Amino acid sequence: MFLSSSSQNRSEDALALIADLFEAHGWVVDRSPEHARRGPNLMVRSGAQCFAIEVKSLAEGRADRVIPMLSQAILEAQSHALDAGNAQPLAVISVESASQSLSKRLETFVEKYAPNVAVGLVSKNGLRYFRGAGLEELNAEPEEPRWYGSLPSIQPANLFSDLNQWMLKVLLAPDIPDHLLQAPRQRYQNGSELAEAAKVSAMSASRFLQQLRNEGYLDDSSRYLALVRRQELFRRWRSAVIRSSPEMSMRFLIRGTIQKQVSSLLASNQGESCLALFWAAEALGLGHVSGVPPYVYVPKLPRPADKKWRALAVASPSDKPDLIVRQALSPKSVFRGAVHHNGLIVSDVIQVWLDVANHPSRGEEQADLIYEKALRPIVGN
Repeated sequence: MFLSSSSQNRSEDALALIADLFEAHGWVVDRSPEHARRGPNLMVRSGAQCFAIEVKSLAEGRADRVIPMLSQAILEAQSHALDAGNAQPLAVISVESASQSLSKRLETFVEKYAPNVAVGLVSKNGLRYFRGAGLEELNAEPEEPRWYGSLPSIQPANLFSDLNQWMLKVLLAPDIPDHLLQAPRQRYQNGSELAEAAKVSAMSASRFLQQLRNEGYLDDSSRYLALVRRQELFRRWRSAVIRSSPEMSMRFLIRGTIQKQVSSLLASNQGESCLALFWAAEALGLGHVSGVPPYVYVPKLPRPADKKWRALAVASPSDKPDLIVRQALSPKSVFRGAVHHNGLIVSDVIQVWLDVANHPSRGEEQADLIYEKALRPIVGN
């Protein structure tokens, strides 16, 4: 089934909106779950709770269209939850505008036909209706209409979501050497130009720029989109990404030179892995700390039977790992910004700075060196 450009953009916007909503309420969100094309759109976790989310987006909030779409989403979410094993199904419908009467119609339908399935309804006019254990905190009334001006735009709750981090890198790219960051390097006059260059939806770019503008990070006097108050922006960025990433300590089954083995592993998994943290800093010519095992970013942690990782085994607690495989919590920002270096894919300079800053093995020292040598010229004093 092929989606039109507008439908595809609407679907991307809906996923971003729902992911940002859960993150803003403290949930851990996996935006690129394994087998996403035939699995759930999102996986979210909070404590012992885990939901496999199926999202459907519609332009119109008409009950005769929303309820059939909800039925389909419920069936798909139930299937995804069974495959995940430890997840509950959650079906969510996203519409441009929704009324309280529509949420009542959905509530009546679910009580009658699917009382044990969690469901949600979100809209860009602010209404949020969720039914399910632990989801009530997400509910919100629609915004009141105003008699003047235009309706307020709905802003993403998280300025540093995955796509937003990527768009920040795109805006900063003209000031960063191309061997330190892979990104388009133009100047942009508006959100449409930014969206086209960054390969995101126009709505995502528009919401992102509006939030930057509202928080005082865009220069309104500039002809082009220009970031200001960069020190504060980078400070917030660094604080926002202090989250625990799923990772696995691994050892090579056949002993050899670790550097060559890691290089071979990355070369055989092009596009699905990249060098990260301290070894990435070394590859970028900004190394400072030695003795730390190499980190490798992946979209999803490998499973034991994964043939792409058959050269590795999970290290026992008593063994020193040969490398650490880490799941990227912001995969679009990580992999789109990664650079090619001697046949390998390496995390970009901003990503490395963010990742090492809070690492216990002299990460602060490494972050300071990266900042002084590469970032201070673009951030300012």
